[in-house]
Amino acid sequence: MKLQLTAIIALVMLLASCSGTRNLQQPNLLLPATIDGESTDSLSVADVEWFRLYSDPVLISIIHRTLENNRDLMKAWARIEELRQLYGVNKLNYLPVVSGLVGGNHETNDYYGEKYIPDPELSVKATVSWEIDLWGGLTQSTRRAKATYLASVENRRAVEMSLIAEAATAYINLVALENELSIVRQTLKTREEALEKSRLRYEGGLTSEIVYQQAKVEVATTAALIPGLTNRINMARNAITLLMGEFPDSKFTIGQKVLNENLPAQLPIGLPSGLLERRPDLRASELQLKAAMADVGIAYSNQFPKLVIGLTGGWENDEVANLFKSPFSYVLGNLTGTIFDFGRKRRRYKASIAAYEQARMSYEKNVLTAFTEVHNAIVTYREMQNTAERRKELRNAAFNYVDLANKQYIGGTINYIDVLDAERRYFEAQISLSNAVRDEYLALVSLYKALGGGWSRDDEIKTR
Repeated sequence: MKLQLTAIIALVMLLASCSGTRNLQQPNLLLPATIDGESTDSLSVADVEWFRLYSDPVLISIIHRTLENNRDLMKAWARIEELRQLYGVNKLNYLPVVSGLVGGNHETNDYYGEKYIPDPELSVKATVSWEIDLWGGLTQSTRRAKATYLASVENRRAVEMSLIAEAATAYINLVALENELSIVRQTLKTREEALEKSRLRYEGGLTSEIVYQQAKVEVATTAALIPGLTNRINMARNAITLLMGEFPDSKFTIGQKVLNENLPAQLPIGLPSGLLERRPDLRASELQLKAAMADVGIAYSNQFPKLVIGLTGGWENDEVANLFKSPFSYVLGNLTGTIFDFGRKRRRYKASIAAYEQARMSYEKNVLTAFTEVHNAIVTYREMQNTAERRKELRNAAFNYVDLANKQYIGGTINYIDVLDAERRYFEAQISLSNAVRDEYLALVSLYKALGGGWSRDDEIKTR
């Protein structure tokens, strides 16, 4: 038996020394030295914790509740636990498997011309089997399981990053709608006061009826905006409660009704290489690439025979009384493999290489997409800043226009319709500025997300 095992092991090691794996092409990406034509440094706005970037206490509370109760994030946590356990299973494959058997059978032989012979058997056996990792198949399987597990961790972080951005976006939209509703109500109040003045002047014979009717039209037009805005606000609130994993009737109070009109003009972007380290979706894609590479190793090792060493020991007898007086044991080494399978395993190996190439292309595309998103976010943020600045100038000019028009109307130099036109322009300028500031905030959220900000690096999950 010892000679047979020695011969088997020598044959297997000889085959191993003659084998080799195909060199796989590695991802080849030339990272840009600058982003959007601007020099970068090691600092980045993405390194700022989200609760410092989003300083509104109500928004911080919404994000906390979202990260605690959102069902997508809870599902991602469950996926991590599933893959963590499977990774543990793969690590244990290096150890032997111990199995036991307690059995009995009652066999009889009653051949023609022979005496009836009973042949019962009772047995208690234990078997230890151990697969030797000659070709690295178990190692590659463990690497694949680890990469898949770590990719699920990064996917959970990507979900967290997206949820933070979605919560901030929903809250900013809600604040902008509340601000717009406040502008509409204030404008309605002003126009109702103007309507009352027009009525008194009309009834006193100081103005014509057309001025009074024009004032009524402006009041009705403004009042008609309120139901639509109220419905949009309710929908925005429901979107936030859905993110928080709560029912639509959950209440929360808006902290501020007006967004700050002065956001930072310049933001640190960071080094391009840092984008690959910060964005969890890119890190997950890289780990999926490693898992695909491990699959190639597994498919390669499956082309060769497997060596399994087994040790079985126990007791066997035809009587219970003499069972433990009849011990036996044997050692077995099996080198099993396919002699000829018409190229099935070879084709599976080539298919795994093709799957790796697909994963590599996906990774490279994800990297290019990430840099494109950052570039677009930078351009959008800059343009939204310019737009908000121009809209602010328009709002101030429209306010002065209204003040001047009222003075000239009182002085009798212009008609009331000119006053209404000035007030209409001022109302539109207020709404336009509110929307421009909202878009500037949303552009900042998109830039922060594109740079990989929004999840805590302190939240590390151990892999051992």
